[in-house]
Amino acid sequence: MMAFPAFYLRALRTLFVPLLLALIPPASAADGVFRPETFTLDNGMRVVVVSNHRVPVVTHMVWYKVGSADEPPGKTGVAHLLEHLMFKGTKTLASGEFSKIVARNGGSENAFTSLDYTGYYQTVAVDRLELVMAMEADRIRNLVFDPKEVETERLVVLEERRQRTDNDPGSVLREHVNAALYLNYPYRHPTIGWENEIRALNIEDLRAFYEKWYVPANAILVVAGDITAAELKPLAENTYGRIARLPAPTAGETRNRPAEPPQKASRRIELQDPRVRQPLWSRTYLAPGMMTGIAGGAGTEHATALEMLTEVFGGPTGPLYRALVIDGKLAVSAGISYGSGGLGPSRLVFYASPRPGVTMADLEAAMEAEIEKLLKDGVDADRIRRAKIHMKAESVYARDSLSTGARILGAALASGQSIADVEGWPERIDAVTPQAVNAAARAVIQGQPSVTSLLLPDGKE
Repeated sequence: MMAFPAFYLRALRTLFVPLLLALIPPASAADGVFRPETFTLDNGMRVVVVSNHRVPVVTHMVWYKVGSADEPPGKTGVAHLLEHLMFKGTKTLASGEFSKIVARNGGSENAFTSLDYTGYYQTVAVDRLELVMAMEADRIRNLVFDPKEVETERLVVLEERRQRTDNDPGSVLREHVNAALYLNYPYRHPTIGWENEIRALNIEDLRAFYEKWYVPANAILVVAGDITAAELKPLAENTYGRIARLPAPTAGETRNRPAEPPQKASRRIELQDPRVRQPLWSRTYLAPGMMTGIAGGAGTEHATALEMLTEVFGGPTGPLYRALVIDGKLAVSAGISYGSGGLGPSRLVFYASPRPGVTMADLEAAMEAEIEKLLKDGVDADRIRRAKIHMKAESVYARDSLSTGARILGAALASGQSIADVEGWPERIDAVTPQAVNAAARAVIQGQPSVTSLLLPDGKE
């Protein structure tokens, strides 16, 4: 199970971004970001092509519009376990043969399960593309559910859960925070699943999930690299296009998920564990995303402004970091996290880790003071102007990557957004005003319930 970065890879940012932008002719909104080509096969499978002719290589990705948030009640973990089983046998390929063929042809591959989508990808030379397309098309409908393989992969997933969650106090705390934050929306369940439910999954559960969701009309093929849509279309028709059209399982883009009700009470969670070496304080607010607002609260119109808020207030040069880490010397780290891209309601998180000798009470009081200052005084207009330069520069870097466009477009489309939403991101960022950022911060934070969490080393601060 892999996690992808936020909308653009912020790690690509450097200090010479303003100089870089000065050397690049300004692009109009019509130019977009990735300038993809798209078409749809007769069976309903959507195809997106991002041409990049620097090297004769392509990244081939199949995204299914289903994630752990779409699992039936009591069946958490079924999406992720099925992802593991997709690398086992089909009616035409023996177990593990898919991966061996990709490796023999000089390629690499992997897969990931998230809350809103599941994806499979390979990076290969362009002359090997049709081969991996044929194999991927094969496992869309021809997967074999061998009881021995199911049990083997169940043990692999349980061990993965032990290593990544149960052995990490911070991950355990995050599970409890999510379960407290979302009262009804299925983001409250971990993507990997609860251990007792993973153990209880059977072949019928897996097959039903596979047959319902793994159909062409519920899939998006994204290919990025040394190919055009005209070149890809006959390959797609000869592989994926051979699969019969089957009904798509979704009702629009809602997927019939339960709604999150209005929240009326704040919660507080504390985890004490002797394995903790660095305490952590956080406060999480329910926040709108691009697709879903908050019942009785902030709407989707605030999503882009909240992205700007994390940049100008919580970044490594922002007021929050300076107040708590540099000037106040109360914390070793501090910041804000937010993501706008999910299908369901998002979350805005303030977090900090105290310096040795600083109590969590003092750290919390300092953080609350900075949040109050934000709500009272708002953000600085000049910081927003500079942040726009950096954020729009990320789209320039993203165009250079072989896989970034495929990942961003696939994640967006599988979460209910459109290509226009992705291509219009720089324009939306450019339109953000200080007033919009301040309004978004107040709508999400002021007078709203939250979940405060403390990670402590065996009860000792």
